Amino acid sequence: MPSFIADHPMLCAVALIFIDIAVWRLISADLANWKLAARLVIFAVFSVVLFNDGMNPMQGAPYADDTTLHLAATALQIGWWLFAARTLTVLLGAVMMQRVGHTGRLLQDLMGAVIFLIAIIAAMAYVLDLPVKGVLATSGAVAIIVGLALQSTLSDVFSGIVLNTTKPYQIDDWISIDGTEGRVTDIDWRATRLQTSQGSMAVIPNSLAAKAKIINFSRPADMFGLAVSLQVSPHARPQTVIEALERAMQGCRPLLAQPAPSVAFKASTSGGVEYEISGFVPAMGLKRETRNLLYDLAYRHLQAAGVGLLSATEGSTPPTVSGARALLERSSIFSTLRQEEKDTFSQNMTLHTYRAGEMILAAGEVSDHLFIIESGVVSVLLVKDGHKFEAGRMGPGEVIGESGILSEQAALADFSAKTYCTLYRIENEYLKPCLDARHDIGEAMKALLDFRRHAAQALTEDAPVVPVKKGFLQWLRKRGL
Repeated sequence: MPSFIADHPMLCAVALIFIDIAVWRLISADLANWKLAARLVIFAVFSVVLFNDGMNPMQGAPYADDTTLHLAATALQIGWWLFAARTLTVLLGAVMMQRVGHTGRLLQDLMGAVIFLIAIIAAMAYVLDLPVKGVLATSGAVAIIVGLALQSTLSDVFSGIVLNTTKPYQIDDWISIDGTEGRVTDIDWRATRLQTSQGSMAVIPNSLAAKAKIINFSRPADMFGLAVSLQVSPHARPQTVIEALERAMQGCRPLLAQPAPSVAFKASTSGGVEYEISGFVPAMGLKRETRNLLYDLAYRHLQAAGVGLLSATEGSTPPTVSGARALLERSSIFSTLRQEEKDTFSQNMTLHTYRAGEMILAAGEVSDHLFIIESGVVSVLLVKDGHKFEAGRMGPGEVIGESGILSEQAALADFSAKTYCTLYRIENEYLKPCLDARHDIGEAMKALLDFRRHAAQALTEDAPVVPVKKGFLQWLRKRGL
């Protein structure tokens, strides 16, 4: 060993401790393996310095005739045990992190506490030469008293260990614990923390979580269930309701095709009949948006089938009104027409039916009429890089062919029937005078056309290429240097 280390072993040992602290803080967390390697090397050198000078941690401290040196040696030998405990804890933590990830943090903390407890007892037995049996007996009695005082806290701790071992949920999972729903943000010694959909923080003790009913919405991954319940008139034929709700499901693009969504009868009372639509979406963030869209589609398709929701039964169109007249009432564009104008329009609307897969309006075709969807689902297809893809789906009340009516331009997309569809057709000769007289309807159709043009452009244009930053070494390789 260098002469300086041999002449000043205690000074060097203290310096190594400070070097370890500095290196551990200075090296970035991204270089965890280098931090661990540095600590192992420093601990090995620290051990060599102590053993080489006779300061064996398995024995009492030397320099019994010099009180100052004796106390310093005792402190360094106790420090060796604590240094060893910390190094072993970090090493086990690194190994466990590779196997179980961050979910095993609670178990790592418990193992670290046990290791440090063993190190302290060993230091008391070997370095201080204290009667360990008496210390253990005394500590056992104290542990019983403390355990009784902290019974609920200890229950949370051991329940947390069980939860981390069995892993019913992990960090970032969406779960429901005894009715409280949210995303898991942390699992510590005492509690599990959830961030609810309202943005608040729910703290649930681990002992309660271990006993409660737990629903994990994140398993299996990339599949999150949702359900929408609707109550309809008890006089509506069930088959009519189910077919309308199935069309609503087909019109809802965010729903996964597998597992397939379904409609089920739930309950029947004298006041109404309840049906439930259930399905799955690929992301938790889509649940609320999809539920809202699905309810709106169900409402529209039920209206098109002549079935009203219980909450909307009173305001529904009287059964004596024709289908074309009722469709104008429901249309967001033509609902502002006066009653006599709606009567005239409805008399000049012709009903057309299309089977699934039939083309309603092809891309590039200039339409001289306007379609209003009465029932069914219409698929909108765009072309990108020579391949067609589905850009959207349309349902009852929406219009097709406005580009030809307003500007005599060709349709930007293919409109085809995804299910059996019924559409009302309005010829331009009847529509043009209305647009000239009612500027609000013309403006509404222009706004719709502009929105569809921008949407189609955004979906079909190529994404901008992000330039890749090249380093100096890549520049050299490119030039063969």
